[in-house]
Amino acid sequence: MRKLLSKMDIPLLLVILLFIVLGLTMIYSASSVSSVVRYGYAPYHFFVRQAIFVIVALFVGFVLIIRLPTRTYGPLAWPMLILIILALVLVLIKGKVTNNAQSWFDLGFFSLQPSEFAKSILIIFSAVFYNKLHYKKTKYIYLYLIPLAMGALVAGLIMKQPDLGSAAIIAGIVFLTFISIPLVKNQMIRFIKVIAIGLVIGAVVFLYSGSDFLNSMQLGRLNFQDPCSRYTESSGYQVCNGFIAINNGGLFGVGLGNSTQKYLYLPESHTDFIFPIIVEELGLVTGILIILGYVFMLYRILKIAKESENLRCSVLAYGTFWFLALHILINLLGILALIPLTGVPLPLLSYGGSFTVNIIVMLFVVERVNIENKINKTKREIKAL
Repeated sequence: MRKLLSKMDIPLLLVILLFIVLGLTMIYSASSVSSVVRYGYAPYHFFVRQAIFVIVALFVGFVLIIRLPTRTYGPLAWPMLILIILALVLVLIKGKVTNNAQSWFDLGFFSLQPSEFAKSILIIFSAVFYNKLHYKKTKYIYLYLIPLAMGALVAGLIMKQPDLGSAAIIAGIVFLTFISIPLVKNQMIRFIKVIAIGLVIGAVVFLYSGSDFLNSMQLGRLNFQDPCSRYTESSGYQVCNGFIAINNGGLFGVGLGNSTQKYLYLPESHTDFIFPIIVEELGLVTGILIILGYVFMLYRILKIAKESENLRCSVLAYGTFWFLALHILINLLGILALIPLTGVPLPLLSYGGSFTVNIIVMLFVVERVNIENKINKTKREIKAL
């Protein structure tokens, strides 16, 4: 175990643990009021639940994931993918409805959200699938589109819940991982990149200009700019209160536990809107440090991805990079009213059992990739002697 720990990316591990501690602290602070007033629980209810999820994820990470070679993922890829697709179909039939989305299975003590596990499973499936194609030296380049098709199927099922944020992230993870892998570089990829850029530009124009093709309900979801002018409306209330929280915090904050916006002004203060509460209590300086911490985390993951000699390991790291990056971007841009609000949690800081377990497990998968990179490097050095 000590040998494995020495081969982990220690700076990345320390930043992960620091974010986990900050997340637990802020979940307790942000949820203590709503836990009592809104839900009728003890003030530490959400903190305790989140701590349990974190402990489970860290246990799985340290005891299982860093010990398990990534080559063992192969036989699990297709069964896990089929299982998650079946789970996503079943949740549309028997799932629990929360915040107008039928996305959860109610298991008593906690709710299970299959869409969160779909993100991790699709990353693992893509890594195994691409590595197998590379190993077989296939000449049929269109086989590389199968993970994209699986991602589209999964994203479509999640959109039916409806959960636009998770569907967009899954589509983004699968596609961006596909264009990130170093193996596939030909005319087809260039063609797909051009299409993707066109779609992104079209989406931006669509979001900022509005459209006569949408009904009033759909237009309401796209009405995200200048939220404080619609403070009494659902489309502006929550984001505007997030702005107020950030403004209240100033440079150094009002002090830990002293937020006023968590007094039910921000209904999701411990989940999607944890960042404004952090800035209100700990200040804009802390908010900037958090963003820099995320940048550092992403840099370390990207470095591990590029150093991987094995395509499977490379895709695992690239997939986790996009998993983390898309959650950060969609959450922060949403609460800053730069894109529509989609209810996406902030990695390692927001409350959420399924999401927390998956993101921590995938970060440990990256650590396992780093271990294998170092083992392979040592073998090369020995062979060169």
